[in-house]
Amino acid sequence: MKRLALTATVGASLLGCAAEPVQLEHNRSYILEWIGERPLMDYSHLTITLGEDGRAYGNGGCNHWFAPYTLEGEKLSFGKIGSTRKLCAPALMEQERRFLQALENVQRWDVSPIEQIRFWPAEGKPLRWWLEEG
Repeated sequence: MKRLALTATVGASLLGCAAEPVQLEHNRSYILEWIGERPLMDYSHLTITLGEDGRAYGNGGCNHWFAPYTLEGEKLSFGKIGSTRKLCAPALMEQERRFLQALENVQRWDVSPIEQIRFWPAEGKPLRWWLEEG
């Protein structure tokens, strides 16, 4: 019985010391690390910022992109995505195409055990993001 009381006390004290949970925040930039099952190409820099006005924008690795979005609890979706029309190396353009296509299929978001933001499509692996420092 004493062991159970000690466990409950330690558990409650640890809960009080827990850091704030990671949240998806407006007007904060996130850097993409993975598109589904594939990591990004070296030195490519894909980003997203979710504006308070319901518009998302960022860098697709070559072009700047923008889209309306809806965020309701864990549900997240993006509308029609537009972008600038600069040409880059074919491999970078292919990665950007996969990224924008994946973004259009997002249905929800969550936080991984390593505090990485994940955007999930209906099927398949998520887009995985880190908060941009700076």
